[in-house]
Amino acid sequence: MTLVPLPAFNDNYIWMLHDGQRALVVDPGDPQVVFEALERTSLQLQAILVTHHHHDHTGGVNQLRKTTAAQVYGPAHENVPQPLQGMKDGDVLDVLGWHFTVLDVPGHTAGHIAFYSKPAGQEPLVFCGDTLFSAGCGRLFEGSPAQMLNSLTRLAALPDATRVCCAHEYTESGLLFAHAVEPANLAVTEHQRRVASWRANHQPSLPSTIGLEKSINPFLRTRQPDVVAAARHFDASVHTETDVFTAIRTWKNQF
Repeated sequence: MTLVPLPAFNDNYIWMLHDGQRALVVDPGDPQVVFEALERTSLQLQAILVTHHHHDHTGGVNQLRKTTAAQVYGPAHENVPQPLQGMKDGDVLDVLGWHFTVLDVPGHTAGHIAFYSKPAGQEPLVFCGDTLFSAGCGRLFEGSPAQMLNSLTRLAALPDATRVCCAHEYTESGLLFAHAVEPANLAVTEHQRRVASWRANHQPSLPSTIGLEKSINPFLRTRQPDVVAAARHFDASVHTETDVFTAIRTWKNQF
């Protein structure tokens, strides 16, 4: 199976997974991007996976379904274009010979889900929408800090080799903030150099990996002493791990 990020809008990625004949796409906000990719590669679209209800992730679903007859799978507890097969935590989806386990990861939205797969002979991957970004996480539009922290903790517990297929090219800005939180973190500095080179050559910074994110992403490092100290410098009332997360998420919103 081949994994391809399809750039859309200003900084979205629509992820495509295909076997040379059949394809699935994840969070297709722009149908034209998908149609062009299908025509370019002579692929048949069989499935659409949706992580949450925001329009930049769902705007192309109806047109793609109508044109290709692809089956749509998405969060059971969000208002996503119908008809679709609603998915919730623990559900298993078999598509294109891949087995995906559904994870509830609320925080960015109330019913946000992720799709995790561990295929034989390949590194695992997770389509995590706007919950986890490289060096960052999604804003809390509908969920609580405690929910988002729990969701990120679930994702961080996946195998280190898991490819992180998030839906936005936010890595450079995320790393700038990560450096502000942990200026002595050499892993952040080194990854900034790599990402700057990739982006200068118009290459995506994604997918990341869970192992890399645990070394660079302050939102997965809320127990690290330097991150705790930075959070307390921003907000002296910080005590619990949820307080740490809340402080750095608030800081990031203002950064």
